[in-house]
Amino acid sequence: MIIQTILYPDFRFLLHLPLYSSRVSAGFPSPASDHEENRIDLNRHLVQHPNATFFVRAEGDSMIGAGIYDGDLLVVDRSVNAGEGSIIIAVVHGELTVKRLRKRGRNILLCAENPDYPDINVIDVDRFVIWGVVMHVIHSLT
Repeated sequence: MIIQTILYPDFRFLLHLPLYSSRVSAGFPSPASDHEENRIDLNRHLVQHPNATFFVRAEGDSMIGAGIYDGDLLVVDRSVNAGEGSIIIAVVHGELTVKRLRKRGRNILLCAENPDYPDINVIDVDRFVIWGVVMHVIHSLT
């Protein structure tokens, strides 16, 4: 999976959208306008560390098993420590990739979430850099 970097370092703009107190029914619809509770700022919900957060756009289908699809916007936090099972943005052989981090003893594996793609065994740790941990995925349903 290739990723296109989109950096938004300036979090001075706030995006306030309506937040409804009721949940959305998958059965019979209910009028939502009576339940508008407040305004919601997506930055407060998606960005915990503004100075360490960036966005990247995913390309490809190697992470579909993790719910990451071609064109999705990934919210990545550089201040979060990557651990076993984290989905990370990493530099491998000079290229950015998004994969699940696995540790097998002293070995580091970058695993795709699609059986059509092989795992990447990180042999040269000097040329391997973790840019951050993927915290959220935003994708369109259309």
